[in-house]
Amino acid sequence: MHPLLRRAALLAASLTLLAPTRPAQPVVLHDLGFDACAAPPLKAMRAWYGTSPYKAVGIYVSGTQRHCAQPELTAEWVRRVRAMGWRLIPAHVGMQAPCNDYPHKTERFAPARAADQGRAQAREAVKALTALGIGKDSPVYLDIESYAVKDAAPACGRAVVDAVVGWTQELRRAGYRAGFYSSLGSGVRDLAEAARAGRSPLPEALWYARWDRRPDTADQGPLTLGRWPKDQRIHQFEGNVNETWGGETLTIDRNRLDGPVVS
Repeated sequence: MHPLLRRAALLAASLTLLAPTRPAQPVVLHDLGFDACAAPPLKAMRAWYGTSPYKAVGIYVSGTQRHCAQPELTAEWVRRVRAMGWRLIPAHVGMQAPCNDYPHKTERFAPARAADQGRAQAREAVKALTALGIGKDSPVYLDIESYAVKDAAPACGRAVVDAVVGWTQELRRAGYRAGFYSSLGSGVRDLAEAARAGRSPLPEALWYARWDRRPDTADQGPLTLGRWPKDQRIHQFEGNVNETWGGETLTIDRNRLDGPVVS
C-alpha cells in the first residue's frame, strides 16, 4: 500500500475508535400482543405462535407484588421463546401507589422516599433481567396498578411520579430503557400532568390500561398534546379473556403495540 494511503487508513481507523458508540435503537413492534399472569408453558407458546394474531407476550419478570408464581419463567424459557419469534414485554410489579386500596397485602411507596424506592425497584428489575438473559438497551415497564385519584390528596400522585423518575434515572444509568404501565385514569394521568409541568426524566414508553376493546393507540384522555406520541405506546384494551389457539387455552389480557419490546 502506498505510504500516503496507509497513513490515511490509519487516521480513519483512529477516528472510528475515538467516535462515541451510539446506542442501539429499540425494537418497536406495531402489532398485537398479550400478557398473562404467569408465563405460559413452552407448549402453549409454540401452539400460539403463527396460529394466534399475537406477536408479543408480556412477562412479569420481578417484583414482590406479582400475583402469580412463575415456574416457567427461566433464562431457558426466554431463550426458546425468543427463538420461536416471540417479542417480549418485560414488567416489574413491585411497590405501589400510597393510596392503592387493594385489600390484599401491598407494599406502597412512602411519599418522602419514593424516588429512592423507585431506584431500588429498578435495580431489582435489572437483576432479574440479567438473570433471564435480557440484555442492556431492552425496555422494562414499571407496573403501577390503578389507584383512587383523590384531588384532595395529591401527595399520592406526586409519590408515584417521584418513584417513576427514580426508576427512569436508575434504569438509564444501568443501560436499560424505562417504561411505565398503569391505568389511563390514574398513573398515566398523573405522569402526563408531570410531563406537562416539565418534570424529567420520564420513561420513554407507556403501557396503559383502558379496557375499551379498541385495539389502537390513538390519543385519548391524558394522552394528548403530543404525550408519548410515536412508537412509544402499548394499549391494554381488554382483560381476563380466554382464548384457544393450536389446541392450547390461556387466560390473557389483549394489547395493541406501537412501542418498544425485546426482540
